[in-house]
Amino acid sequence: MMRREALLAIRSVTLVGVLSFVVGIGFARFAYTPLLPMMLRDHTIDLQEGAALASLHYLGYFLGALFSMLLPWLLRQCRCRIPQQSSLLRYNLLAITLFIFGMALPFPALWPFFRFATGFSSALAFIYTSAWTLQCLAELGALSLSALVYSGPGLGIILSGLIATIMLWFHCSSTMAWLGFALLAAFLTGIIWTHLREGDGRTHALLGMRDAFIPLEERWHWEHLLFSIAYGLAGFGYIITATFLPVIAHETISSACWVNFLWPLFGIGVVLGALSAQKIPRNIDRRLLLFSAYLMQSLGVFLPHWFNNQWGFFLGIFLLGFPFNLISLLAMQEARRLSPVKTTIFMSSLTAMYAIGQILGPSLTSYFLTKSNNHAEGFLVSLSVASGSLLLGGFLCLFLKFYYPSGVFHD
Repeated sequence: MMRREALLAIRSVTLVGVLSFVVGIGFARFAYTPLLPMMLRDHTIDLQEGAALASLHYLGYFLGALFSMLLPWLLRQCRCRIPQQSSLLRYNLLAITLFIFGMALPFPALWPFFRFATGFSSALAFIYTSAWTLQCLAELGALSLSALVYSGPGLGIILSGLIATIMLWFHCSSTMAWLGFALLAAFLTGIIWTHLREGDGRTHALLGMRDAFIPLEERWHWEHLLFSIAYGLAGFGYIITATFLPVIAHETISSACWVNFLWPLFGIGVVLGALSAQKIPRNIDRRLLLFSAYLMQSLGVFLPHWFNNQWGFFLGIFLLGFPFNLISLLAMQEARRLSPVKTTIFMSSLTAMYAIGQILGPSLTSYFLTKSNNHAEGFLVSLSVASGSLLLGGFLCLFLKFYYPSGVFHD
């Protein structure tokens, strides 16, 4: 009976983790990328306004990460009861659904707020989903399934790309597209809400889980700071391509119908990369793996400019997507090793650094676009800087591996 209960708990945790990432990351964060060309086509925004909306989203992501770090302290100061992460996760996904719906409203003046709020909630979704699922799966002895959980963002990206492509074929407006994503997010959130509420008690009874936040002392060192910087460079390195890829491809090869399949291919790469983590031996240093993943992404960012045709774009976007969530998974595993007591808080600080990189990416691109002779030149400079930042982050991980050699990951 206990084994059956454990299997049901594992299934509940995995399902909630996957769907939470689909809504909280795949839709909230990345549906904007395939919908940006639709919004430009509808003349609801221009390219600079699109970059500004992206930066506001990632500013919200940054502040959401900071908020999750401060929340335990704020609750203790107010002498409030600290909620379970599962409860925070449910209500946060509901808020994300409402903010996505807000982008379908005919009030462009409110769109900056909705993108900012979506970013804020998306950071909370990533942190709470990561911390809750990794903790549950580790104590249930099924941590290898975390690779399946981290395929959720990729599944969301595939769905967002395919839905946007279908809507483009049928000449739907961007307003209809945002409404469609809001309805789908509401449906998935309903599944999460019911399933998590039913499985929560069973899961915690099996695990004897600790509170969502652990107010124990734990000192952080230079290793924590340098690793946070390396992770922040990953956020900066990928975001320019992840935000503007369809626009870059449409401007480079405007008549090619295959451009609409680039974003789903990115999602496929994300899923395959996350699932490949199941085959990684547990005794390999995560920083060495991160070094390889950073190099792969650096190549993927710049490859379309070396081979300025459809195969260059296809291979480049796949190399960008394959290590994308693999980097996040490995980084969160490393966070559990570096900070076994205050894991959630350290995950929040890593997410904040990642968000800083995401904020700087679109803003820097907007600057280069205004200072360049044409969009192609501005994108080339932006992607060159992004590729270089990924190289720097990769070598920083390699430095940490040799300077702090005790980096074997344990469950």
